[in-house]
Amino acid sequence: MTPAEPLRIAWLTTGRGPGSYGALEALFAAIDDGLPVELAVAFVNRERGEFEATDRLLDLLAGRGVPVETLSSVRFRKARGGSRSRPGEPLPPWRRAFDEAAAESLARYSFDLAVMFGYMLIATEPLYDRFPIINDHPALPDGPTGAYQEVIAQLIATGATESGCMYHLVTGDLDRGPVLSYCRFAIPADPSAHVPPDATRVDIEALPLYDEIRARGVARERPFLTETLRALHEGRLSVPAAQPLDLSAEVEAALSRGV
Repeated sequence: MTPAEPLRIAWLTTGRGPGSYGALEALFAAIDDGLPVELAVAFVNRERGEFEATDRLLDLLAGRGVPVETLSSVRFRKARGGSRSRPGEPLPPWRRAFDEAAAESLARYSFDLAVMFGYMLIATEPLYDRFPIINDHPALPDGPTGAYQEVIAQLIATGATESGCMYHLVTGDLDRGPVLSYCRFAIPADPSAHVPPDATRVDIEALPLYDEIRARGVARERPFLTETLRALHEGRLSVPAAQPLDLSAEVEAALSRGV
């Protein structure tokens, strides 16, 4: 890739909710506004007709002329008589076979790196050993792991005063691959957010602070994606990164512009 060439990416998503759709929509808006990025292909682990939200995202991709590869992980699992993945347990054998098939689909396209956003499967070696893949995670590099619900619950339970977002290289170390970039934001003080020792996650999710932390993270996800891709294109960031790049100032500036 030369400075005159766009950064070519593969976009991996499940597309199950408004966050995935909104991030893709925001990326297209940034590209229209001059971001030197091109979507070479999108890989979606659902097929048309499985889920309305995914169908809507597929419509968005089709409207932009992006090549799309779909492979239903649910149908793939059922066809092989596989079991569902369970937290804390080794991934079932069909998951590796699925990633082998996904990698073959992606190998037909030329791209600089793959970006996971709202991709609800844990990647295995056949996928991340074949391509450089980065993943967004809703926490700072030394912050909690897990889905955003788990992250926010841990932040509140420990009385954290800040959080953030990060992009890391996908490896076998879940949510702990080498960090590329991050941005941080303050968690407001909330004396009402007292968490008793026996509080459940449902109790924590009912706190107003939970929604506030989620809103602050979501607001930054989209400009953070844009600024990470911009830094990669400009050569200020590489995969893997020599050291993590703090993009907090760029993200906050984008927010102040209403981006």
